[in-house]
Amino acid sequence: MTPAQAVDRLLRQLAIERGLSQHTVAAYRRDLGGYLAVLEGRGVTDASAIAGDDVAAFRAALAGRGLAASSVARHLSAVKALHRWLVDERVAAEDVAKDQRPPKLPQRLPKAISVAQMQRLLEAAGGDDPAGLRDRALLELLYATGARISEVVGLDVDDLAATADEQQLVRVTGKGAKQRLVPVGSYARRATDAWLVRGRAALAAKGRGTPALLLGARGGRLSRQAAWEIIQRVADEAGVEHVSPHTFRHSFATHLLEGGADVRVVQELLGHASVATTQIYTQVTADTLRDMYTTAHPRAR
Repeated sequence: MTPAQAVDRLLRQLAIERGLSQHTVAAYRRDLGGYLAVLEGRGVTDASAIAGDDVAAFRAALAGRGLAASSVARHLSAVKALHRWLVDERVAAEDVAKDQRPPKLPQRLPKAISVAQMQRLLEAAGGDDPAGLRDRALLELLYATGARISEVVGLDVDDLAATADEQQLVRVTGKGAKQRLVPVGSYARRATDAWLVRGRAALAAKGRGTPALLLGARGGRLSRQAAWEIIQRVADEAGVEHVSPHTFRHSFATHLLEGGADVRVVQELLGHASVATTQIYTQVTADTLRDMYTTAHPRAR
């Protein structure tokens, strides 16, 4: 089996058995493509013959490109996954990448905006035309659910549901095709209802029919790029700087924790596999409290 054949089989397994998204599989393919190029340059044509020196050569090549530590870590993660697969499939006798340690990454705290800034941002979105109603629904859903931009544009109309007490829920499909139910507050519910009743039909008439909740100008599903452009335009109009789609997710989590929500509940709402990922946000709120204490307490300094 050649290294390229091994990569193809690994990627098929990731897509079919582990249910990874097309975007994730494509990222693996890009990262492993560089590894295949290094192996080819070193004359390695058999996956079972890859040695530790070959992995080290790839790491050296990454270092020579001046990549950020996060990029090096991502490439090495893909290579380590490949070699674990080679051992699991009995193509190779040992994992020659097991001793490769990724570079230590600096802790990057999520960037959230204040509640007042978020309110200003949301109020700047929308209008009474179909595109405006859609834009308001998009932003309200992002903040109300804490979902990733890909998860929100991936919503279908049927993903909206109501409980017996009229509480609206949305079924979000996250990484690995895992689904979770997230409550939707009154503001997002009104924005979504206005879009469905007064806006969606006008844009849907321009397309060929789609179950997508949010539609683009031609009637098809709203793309991530188009959603990103909407967010940037609204942020500029609201005068709020450094806003990205993930700002809504970070702000959702931070504001919940600041309001007293349990970290385990926030973990479920965000769809994090590990609570350790969610606990990053507790550090954000702790930093905020410390800054407030230092500023306000007469004997803090």
